[in-house]
Amino acid sequence: MTSTSRRDFFKLTATGAGAVALGSATGCTTGESSDLPDPIRSLQPYPGEYTPITDEERQSRIEKAKRLMVENGIDAIFLDAGTSMFYYTGVRWGQSERMFGIVIPARGEIGIVTPAFEEERARQLIRFGDDVRPWHEHESPYELVSGILRDRGIRTGTIGMEERVRFFLYDGIRQEMARARFVSADPVTVGCRVIKSPAELALMQRANDITVEAYKAAIATLYEGMPREEFSANAAAAHQKLGASGGIGAQFGEASAYPHGSSKPQFLAEGDIVLMDGGCGVDGYRSDISRTIVFGEPTQRQRDVWDLERRAQSAALATAGPGVPCEDVDAAARKVITDGGFGPDYEYFTHRVGHGIGLDGHEWTNLVRGNKTPMQPGMCFSNEPGIYIYGEFGVRLEDDMYITEDSAKLFSQQSPSIEQPFV
Repeated sequence: MTSTSRRDFFKLTATGAGAVALGSATGCTTGESSDLPDPIRSLQPYPGEYTPITDEERQSRIEKAKRLMVENGIDAIFLDAGTSMFYYTGVRWGQSERMFGIVIPARGEIGIVTPAFEEERARQLIRFGDDVRPWHEHESPYELVSGILRDRGIRTGTIGMEERVRFFLYDGIRQEMARARFVSADPVTVGCRVIKSPAELALMQRANDITVEAYKAAIATLYEGMPREEFSANAAAAHQKLGASGGIGAQFGEASAYPHGSSKPQFLAEGDIVLMDGGCGVDGYRSDISRTIVFGEPTQRQRDVWDLERRAQSAALATAGPGVPCEDVDAAARKVITDGGFGPDYEYFTHRVGHGIGLDGHEWTNLVRGNKTPMQPGMCFSNEPGIYIYGEFGVRLEDDMYITEDSAKLFSQQSPSIEQPFV
């Protein structure tokens, strides 16, 4: 591809993001509009409104959690600050050495334990449950959790710990509840979170749409000699201009053979593969998209590997659907890559084909060998096979998909070609 055609290509990819010309693409972004490259500066907030998860939906999640507790013989679950707490209650709280925890019992009212000096702020955030128990710095929050459980008749029962609960919190509660049995809360939390509602899917769709537009604008800023850090800064600024917090990392040339990148300094050169991976969040719900292009004219070798990778991603998409074991999706993509000469097994396709996605960028369940979990409508996954050739380059294409009643659908359209990352 000549310099002129490459510039035209970058204009084309940026058009949907509101960029009107390549302009000056040099200069690391600082967040000030006047310092941004033209394709980033011209972006506007992504159009349309979105509907956050309602209190009614969160209440239905709590009720489902209670049903799953009964079905699995769990008397209550404990939530540390994090995405599961936000999922059920809408409360966002940062983790620290001071406990802020929530108890959801199978029967009875939710209980909240908060540092006393944070009580008023906590009450501003709490939407469910009036049983708020503050603790002062010299007091034990574990005794308060134990009190919440005892007041609901739970003294010797089974307590589920959400997977992100930190050990010191679990251990403190365990010592106060010596006669109770402690188990993983996964049957409850995963049982709820792995199936996305229409409202969740809509938020994820918007997150994917925004990331696509950020990609288009950021790609339009590539220039010879660009450090990868500048590309990442541009991508973060593009997301911000579009109204979301997000980013896109890039690996150039031989560094693209490292699935999560190399620590060596990288500067873009003519003929480099550019492997990009990023996403954003909308009301907490994530996108995760990867694209691979060439800065300049692709070699036949680059084209052949890219085309094989595209066929592998299509095979995974065609295989996914309700009732299909998760491992079958990985096997379908892996067979295409192995049959294409990049095998056996994990030699070049070095990771699973995908992971669950939702409020966390990586969540349950994985598309990987040995996972016989049948897919269900509402499950969401990344679809991201890869081919990594150390000493040469790597290629990865990633789009997120959700399972419908009869197939799998993508939130974003697959990359049409090595020259055209987006439709």
